[in-house]
Amino acid sequence: MARQRPKAPGQRQLRVGEELRHVLAAIFERETFRDPALFDVRLTVTEVRPSPDLRHARIYVVPLGGSPDMKSILEGLRRVKPFLRREVASRVQIKFIPDLIFAADTTFDEAEHISRLLHKPEVARDIWPTDGEDDSPDGQQAGTRDDAEEE
Repeated sequence: MARQRPKAPGQRQLRVGEELRHVLAAIFERETFRDPALFDVRLTVTEVRPSPDLRHARIYVVPLGGSPDMKSILEGLRRVKPFLRREVASRVQIKFIPDLIFAADTTFDEAEHISRLLHKPEVARDIWPTDGEDDSPDGQQAGTRDDAEEE
């Protein structure tokens, strides 16, 4: 059997994911958790991806200011999951409250890594021209337009 490509999320999935993100962000902002792993930790919910049937939702979180011990934070979130589901149920009007699956958001780390790579001298000289070089075939500086003054 051939593998099927995952479909893009539908409009309902996107709406539910965004609503869950707002509710969870408000909960994390106002609540103080008794769990020792979450005791003085401020979390940001960067993305929520509900499954197509809306029974599960993967929540991507990142601690404000960074935290070296993301594993213990995720374990703490798993322990307070029943409380979070009750809070979400009281604030969101949907038929089924999804099972919350927490994951660390690594996109900021990946973006920083790519930025560091792009600013290495050996890569930068291939991407950005030096002051004296002219890359455009018509003698115009890269990134400028003749009609920029007219706009």
